[in-house]
Amino acid sequence: MTPLQTELINRFGAHRVSELNVVDGEVPLLALTIESRSPVTVVMTNGLSDYTMNVPEVLKGLEHNELYFCLPSYWDLEDGENPTMNWVIPWIQRLTNYVIEKESWFGHGHTMPCGKEMNSLSPTMHQNHFFLSNPILLEKELAPVKIGDKSVQFLGIIPIFPDEMDYKQGKGTLKLMRKFLAHGVTELLDDYRKTVLSTKWRLTRMRK
Repeated sequence: MTPLQTELINRFGAHRVSELNVVDGEVPLLALTIESRSPVTVVMTNGLSDYTMNVPEVLKGLEHNELYFCLPSYWDLEDGENPTMNWVIPWIQRLTNYVIEKESWFGHGHTMPCGKEMNSLSPTMHQNHFFLSNPILLEKELAPVKIGDKSVQFLGIIPIFPDEMDYKQGKGTLKLMRKFLAHGVTELLDDYRKTVLSTKWRLTRMRK
């Protein structure tokens, strides 16, 4: 059992924290069952925080992170043949391997394309970028934990649409977050979510 797992069990109870089966050599993962506004399942890296990220000097103290997806109650992680649900584990593995192999860092507001082709994530989820965010829906539940002499932060992975990516690049993280909050967008995955941007804004961008 990892120190992170122990801390999460202390926080949520042993019955709400379990290890996910992954292929040998892949990043270990945890599944957390959390009662928020409605029951959700969190798929979280279990040990990414052992890697000390090469953060800028101004962000010292935020070198240790764990990534997570927040899944609604209808999501079936065991349905490996369903393309609308089977992408979560491969992508959290991929993002984790990327930051370690590149000796890079992840922080709030970072964005990544969904592969070089930037294809939609699934037949029902048409977003093609990821936005990393401090916890929104799970702000209280996933407050940082202290492990030894380090503080471990949690970063939610939010799929975003191409126009939201353009908006973030042009207007910045803070303004995109304001749009998210105004439209009730959190880290909870939602197959039915629409872009937070107006048709007027999208047409203006297309004319430029």
